Amino acid sequence: MIEIKVAQKSDFAVVFPLIKSLWHYRCFNETETRAVFDGIVSDKNAFAFIALKDGNGAGFCHGTFFKTLWMCGETCYLSGLIVHEAYRRQGIGTFLLEKAKAESQMRGAKAIILESAISRKIAHAFYEAQGFEKSCFGFEFPL
Repeated sequence: MIEIKVAQKSDFAVVFPLIKSLWHYRCFNETETRAVFDGIVSDKNAFAFIALKDGNGAGFCHGTFFKTLWMCGETCYLSGLIVHEAYRRQGIGTFLLEKAKAESQMRGAKAIILESAISRKIAHAFYEAQGFEKSCFGFEFPL
């Protein structure tokens, strides 16, 4: 059985291994990551959901709402959608994404946008199967 719940600060221990598994090429400082996680789950302009399967942390997603001129209104930036490798292809990503879509619609967002690393072809196929379209190139400038 899959349960989707709103993430709380006390859920960090469930989420931290998921974060490390998706961005395995980065070294995460647990204290810093906890502070960011606590900020996300406390932010009224954000959401965070955890997927549990048989009581185990199977997935996590979070997003932030902001206003854009190019959408002329509220937009949801889906900052992360992570499904533990052992639980992939079981509908968990779809459940989390549906929850994010419902939250975005409830808040009046005009679109959900996200970024996915160029190398993540399986993730791209998942997003396209969920109705997302490739719309831009993403760039970052490390500071």
